[in-house]
Amino acid sequence: MDFNFTPEDEAFRHELRSWLEKNAPKGLENSDSLAEETDDDADWNRRVAWFKKLQQAGWVGIDWPKEYGGRGASILQTIVYYQELARAKAPVPYIGQGPSLVAPTLMHWGNDEQKKRFIPKIVSADEIWCQGYSEPNSGSDLASLQTKAIDDGDDFVVTGQKIWTSSAQHADWIFLLVRTDSEAPKHKGISYLLVDMHSPGVTVRPLVQMTGAKGFNEVFFDDVRVPKKNLVGEKNQGWQVAITTLMFERRGAGGPGTGQIRELAKLAKQIPRNGGTAWDDSSVRQKIAEFYSEGEALKYTGFRQLTRRLKGLPPGPEGSMMKLVSTELSLKVSLFAMELLGPYSQLEYKAPFAMDEGKWLFRMLGVRGGTIAAGTNQIQHNIIGERVLGLPKG
Repeated sequence: MDFNFTPEDEAFRHELRSWLEKNAPKGLENSDSLAEETDDDADWNRRVAWFKKLQQAGWVGIDWPKEYGGRGASILQTIVYYQELARAKAPVPYIGQGPSLVAPTLMHWGNDEQKKRFIPKIVSADEIWCQGYSEPNSGSDLASLQTKAIDDGDDFVVTGQKIWTSSAQHADWIFLLVRTDSEAPKHKGISYLLVDMHSPGVTVRPLVQMTGAKGFNEVFFDDVRVPKKNLVGEKNQGWQVAITTLMFERRGAGGPGTGQIRELAKLAKQIPRNGGTAWDDSSVRQKIAEFYSEGEALKYTGFRQLTRRLKGLPPGPEGSMMKLVSTELSLKVSLFAMELLGPYSQLEYKAPFAMDEGKWLFRMLGVRGGTIAAGTNQIQHNIIGERVLGLPKG
């Protein structure tokens, strides 16, 4: 592919860079994955305020069509957008699953009434969304879900439970997979509903992780009435809609990137060892160089995926490959940081005397979740083995 950006792309970069230099929030330089995972109220409010500031200046949903409040930016300009956010050390705008998952899904599957009702409030951050897919006994085998929706006049009546629901404690709405035909094969008989989280019968309970964060939740539905106008796509055909949402989710799944690996190198230069620092040890430098090389390989694999999109081709196996390798790399980087820190690795996030604020322990405790989210790595191995390498099913 051609790695040069067009004059239009560079003009877009200049405009965004100039705006970020004046408006990027200060003091949030480390709000990468930690910000999403800590998810306390104060941090959440800062993230919503940052999202709204971006939105008011036209820097949210930049690749969306202009009719939905976007800028109609090209694929390459979207790449520039994330490059410039990283350069400015500005947080990626995250306020739940509305902008990244449900809004693009509604653009594809929603009817005109649904698009007009929901998309403007998603892009303005006036309504926060969460995702209702996983259940206690339906994780990787999502199609085995048992939350049911009974047809009752103008409504569906929903009963069941969802789990690992990120940001549900902040959410106004949830996009929900439910079983509407218990006699159909498991990939059939599923419907995709939009449910008001303030409806009677909805209960949210936090799941406290080993990091102390409460960003995940259980959500219970006890005879919750949902208007039939909130059905997306056809009744009993929700699996197709759900797969569209998953494609957007896996497109956004990523790993530590070379920025976090640079942080690891900086940490090594701070840790005392044998009269010098850990960085003086050639084996430490070699390991960090190995991580950096993997990060660069991931970047160029991403360019392969980008090339397919620029050519108008359907998504290839790169998504599963990147999800698998990037989350494994995140895990290796965090575990190696624990080795470098030695006894200091036991100090919690923001604890007194913790090196680097204790953020590496927080990352290590939470990073394995990335190998489970958006389709477990075991599932990604199967996809790559069967669909890319042509291996027989196990």
